[in-house]
Amino acid sequence: MVNKKVRSLVRAEKHRRIRHTLSGTPERPRLSVFRSNNHMYAQIIDDVAQNTLVSASTLDKDIKASLEKTNNIEAAKKLGSVIAEKAKAKGISAVVLDRGGLIYAGKIQAFSDAAREGGLQF
Repeated sequence: MVNKKVRSLVRAEKHRRIRHTLSGTPERPRLSVFRSNNHMYAQIIDDVAQNTLVSASTLDKDIKASLEKTNNIEAAKKLGSVIAEKAKAKGISAVVLDRGGLIYAGKIQAFSDAAREGGLQF
């Protein structure tokens, strides 16, 4: 019988390995994405100063009001465009994408494409 690891543990290990080499600087901060079963969260983080520069999630009132569901591809696109607008307002144009160990498909890809269309470079 084949024993498979729990998917959440595989994601956590992958995220730990990625974070070992990936870091945000003041010139190019880290765009961190987290996806739960019900919502998506995004933060732009300066790892040198250890502070969050910009954040957005599908829990925000203005985003949540414009969405029918908060855990689908449309919600990911909306979140990507909102985080790009907030980053542009803070003067951030280039970031490093930290997808949190998640595969680059579906919601994460939709989020990334919307953020790129909004003006972020990564």
